[in-house]
Amino acid sequence: MQGIKKPCYLLGIMSVTDASALRQIMDMEEEDEAIREKAQSLIETVIKGVKEQLEALQKKEREADYVIGNIQWIACKDFTVERGRQQIEEYISTWEFHESWLHWSDFLKEEQLKYSKRYHYRVRWSIPTCRKPIPQATACIYFIVEISNIKPPTLPIEVFFILESNRLIHRPGRCRFREKWLKDIIESKMILMESITF
Repeated sequence: MQGIKKPCYLLGIMSVTDASALRQIMDMEEEDEAIREKAQSLIETVIKGVKEQLEALQKKEREADYVIGNIQWIACKDFTVERGRQQIEEYISTWEFHESWLHWSDFLKEEQLKYSKRYHYRVRWSIPTCRKPIPQATACIYFIVEISNIKPPTLPIEVFFILESNRLIHRPGRCRFREKWLKDIIESKMILMESITF
């Protein structure tokens, strides 16, 4: 009988130890749960704050009074090479750039396509200074005026432009001109010239 009591006694001790360990585990789990709830609450607060800031920035951006510049382009029937160059100059006048930039435009060529005729123009940009009146590098923007052979001649000409060393086609009234584009072109040319030794 004593053999039977001994295991019960050990079982009783183990039960007390297990109960205490179980209580500690439950306390730790409750603490973990409290930490999880606080962390979840903090995360939700941060996400809500970020969303509000993002919405405020987007609203500011929409309300910005900047308007993408454009002009009234002439009808296809009224187009001449010189009138096209004047229209390009008029469109460039809607852009925002520093007064130190100088540009000049010239007609390059006429291209006959199956359903239209394209007129190619080049506008060269530079920043001459007193020390260097002849700039070491220029940036070019290529304008293409397209006159359709199949559309009514009363419709306006189609115009698009491409920056030198770039393939992205920009359309007037759909994109905002950035002076940085010109600076990047000139800077890349200057870096290239510095790397070449004669």
